Parts: sequence; structure tokens; C-alpha cells
Amino acid sequence: MKLKSKRIIQLVSPDFEDLELWYPVLRLREEGAIVDIVGEKAGEKYIGKYGVPITSDLSFKEINVDDYDAILVPGGWSPDLLRRFDEVLNMVKTMDDQKKPIGQICHAGWVLISARILSGKTVTSTPGIKDDMENAGAIWVDEPVVVDGHIISSRRPPDLPDYMREFIKVLSK
Repeated sequence: MKLKSKRIIQLVSPDFEDLELWYPVLRLREEGAIVDIVGEKAGEKYIGKYGVPITSDLSFKEINVDDYDAILVPGGWSPDLLRRFDEVLNMVKTMDDQKKPIGQICHAGWVLISARILSGKTVTSTPGIKDDMENAGAIWVDEPVVVDGHIISSRRPPDLPDYMREFIKVLSK
């Protein structure tokens, strides 16, 4: 269990991409990590795009980001909602300032764009937000997973094994 005692924030809001949220949570828990599901409200049931539910453990306002080792942003339409919360943007900015791992997949790049942390970073995402990523100053590449320091990015569900392999490597260091 290479991630024993590591604590990770998994952000959630309605319409997350089911696999892009659940697969990382399960893989990290398999490695011994503590993954807290963090949404607008604690104890709230959120439904994914394909109907798979998850219940938040904590609310955005309850989080002390200094207590965590990494953060994950799911894809789907959830990132468009998540980026509207100052608490979420502040979590991402703090993780970036502290060079802690930030995982983003698919449309999750929208949150990093709104947090203004992508300038000069090499990343990937769903091709649908390539222009958004580049307009934010990122260097976009079409690869299954891209690691630029502490930012680990991926495109879509078929890339999840590559994404989590690299995220776990970065988090293990």
C-alpha cells in the first residue's frame, strides 16, 4: 500500500463523469490513501452523468487544504459548476502554490483555467476544451496523460489507467 496515510480531496458536484470520479477514488483507496469526497454540502448525494451516485463526506467550507496531499477534479459537466466556487479555486491555487499533486481529466481543465494556474504548463484534456486551455496560456498536447511537475492531466475515460498510474507515481514521491 504505497499511499498509506496520504490524504486526497476528490471534488464533486452534479453531472460528474461517473468513471472519471469513481475510478480514481477506488484506485487510490486500493493503494491505502484516504480520499475525502468534497462537495458544496456535506452528506449530499450527487448524481453522475450516467446515474451513479456518490455522497460527499465534507463541504468546501470545511476543508483545510493544508491537511491534504493532493486534489482531484473530475470531468463531465461538473467542472463548469465547480469553478464557480471561490473555495474550490482557492483549494486548487493553494495546492498549486505548495506544488502538491493536482489531477484533472476531461473537462476538469476548466477549474484550473479559472484558478489561473495553467500559464506555461503542458497539459492535455478532452479536445473540446483545447482552445480554452491554450487561451489560458497552457501548451496543449493530445496524449493519454501528461505530467508537468505536480499537474497530472488526462483526456477521457479510456485513459484512466495511464492517468492513475502517473498520478500515483507523483503522489508517491
